[in-house]
Amino acid sequence: MTVLAGAAASTLLAATLGPSWLLLVHLPAIVPGLLLALIDLRCLRLPDKLVGALAVIAVPPLALLRPERLGSALVAGGLILTAYLVIALLPGHGLGLGDVKLAAVLATILGFTGWPSVVVGLVVPHLINGPVALAMLLAGRNRPIPFGPALLAGALIAVTTA
Repeated sequence: MTVLAGAAASTLLAATLGPSWLLLVHLPAIVPGLLLALIDLRCLRLPDKLVGALAVIAVPPLALLRPERLGSALVAGGLILTAYLVIALLPGHGLGLGDVKLAAVLATILGFTGWPSVVVGLVVPHLINGPVALAMLLAGRNRPIPFGPALLAGALIAVTTA
């Protein structure tokens, strides 16, 4: 299943970005992204080393390709880091710190594409996990829902629709 997801993500990126330097930046980011999604689904954890690897794989090359957007990318990452950290610190444990870090890295990456991508990357994960949370609530199941896969799917959708 993981190989199929990787192939689908790669195909989607190639079809939407076409032959470009951006494709060469985003394709390698699929590997840590898939690993993060898989680990979060199985263990409800987002390892810092993989989140860091995703940042290192994508942010420096994007900064070289689009240096004029570095400021807005860092602002996007900082804003999302702050907003999600506030949510994570609220009572009820709605988000884990791994989710906060991953969201900040993805927002920084999306910031190189533009603010519309950042917004899509923020809204889509909630549209993915919202119905899941509602169904679990209605079914009387009270267990944590991994947010990392939804964050990663939202970022992929944002990059491919920008």
